[in-house]
Amino acid sequence: MIISRTPFRISFAGGGTDLAAFYQRTPGAVVSSAINKYMYVTVNRYFEDKIILKYSRTELVSRLADVRHPILRACLRKTGLTRGIEITSMADVVGGTGLGSSSSFTVGVLHALHAYKSEFMTAEELAREACEIEIERLKEPIGKQDQYIAAYGGAQFTEFMSDGRVRVDPLICPVGVLEELRARLILLYTGIRRKAGPILRRARAEFDRNEAVLDRMRTLADETRHELQAGRVDSVGPILHEGWELKKSLAHGITSSDIDDAYRTALRQGATGGKIVGAGGGGFLLLFCPHRKRSRVTSALRGWREIPFDFEPEGSKIIYVSK
Repeated sequence: MIISRTPFRISFAGGGTDLAAFYQRTPGAVVSSAINKYMYVTVNRYFEDKIILKYSRTELVSRLADVRHPILRACLRKTGLTRGIEITSMADVVGGTGLGSSSSFTVGVLHALHAYKSEFMTAEELAREACEIEIERLKEPIGKQDQYIAAYGGAQFTEFMSDGRVRVDPLICPVGVLEELRARLILLYTGIRRKAGPILRRARAEFDRNEAVLDRMRTLADETRHELQAGRVDSVGPILHEGWELKKSLAHGITSSDIDDAYRTALRQGATGGKIVGAGGGGFLLLFCPHRKRSRVTSALRGWREIPFDFEPEGSKIIYVSK
């Protein structure tokens, strides 16, 4: 039996510039961090010569071609495991909430399957294979940031080159800066689950109109890194705010009246910035708030559940192996 553990993530700036439509024109960049919420994947030998898959549904099939879950089917095909195997997944947070769960799932499945075959995989190899499966094989309208942060972990400045290469650089900050950043963040669950695909497809269709917006969002990633490396944590709030205002203009459905009302309430109570994490439309609202205003903000938004979290320094890892 093999068990992999792969982190989810939150992003701060640059989202959207990891899409090929952007970085093929000019390099993109994203500032993000893995968090201590995880996807767990278990792989075990199945006593029959079949494939059994347990996620939100259960599948028991005799042939790989009959597997309904597209990511699992693609991962099994990629690793050449086509019979006598059982895969089970579980997560700390439900999917469709903007924390990159789909890519964490893909990375975690690949990691567990390769480990089952006694194959060591680097973070780069895992991220590259996950991108191949989600973007190239399954044609999902997504970028590359989620696969890389899931594989590498940590707080990273990730660049997406025009030739398709990806460069992952850790955020090197003065001692205590990332702890200060974490202390100023609030993560609230809106109670809304959604699929990222439709929103991302609409944003991609409007790409030409949004070039200037995306260029500015790319610059905000540079500014976020610069401010954190200089130890100016409080600068992140206004950067998040500007990024959210820009992001809302990319496509219909990124925000809603309920989200806008909650965000305005947070600002009135002392938050200095925030955003819906991920593609938008629901999921989690990330807020930046000075210490002394935190209780006022959470009290005003007490209808939305606060999710405690911390930054996760490690990426996908194998946490259990047995013969």
